[in-house]
Amino acid sequence: MAPEEPARAEALAAAQRALARRDLSERELRDRLQRAGLDPAAAEEVMEQLRRGGLVDDARFAEERARVLAERGKGDAAIRFDLERHGVALGLIERTVAALEPERDRAEKVVARRGAGPKTARLLASRGFPEEVVTLVTETDIAHGP
Repeated sequence: MAPEEPARAEALAAAQRALARRDLSERELRDRLQRAGLDPAAAEEVMEQLRRGGLVDDARFAEERARVLAERGKGDAAIRFDLERHGVALGLIERTVAALEPERDRAEKVVARRGAGPKTARLLASRGFPEEVVTLVTETDIAHGP
């Protein structure tokens, strides 16, 4: 066995353990491998192998993460922030967010569940919806109430 083979096997095992729990962005997985103190060349080789095999795919990660957040009633700003925090490239973030159900439709679903009013308006604002959308769907001025 070549001297670099044990390092590669160790990096692959660490990556597999991390990905068994949940899907990770490329940056998240790379950071985990680095924090584990693995050989950088072996870690990068494993990252490339996982990309080629489709096990690490930022586009898939971003689409799924954005879909889940949108279903939880998050606005575009919150979704962008979350994807950026996970290390997804800005261009991919914008394409992913653009493909989601319109922000206003998502906000209207929250209002249909909770009812219009200042509390719902504050909730929507805290979930990353812009003031214009909040005002439109709740007919409430966030700063001044109904």
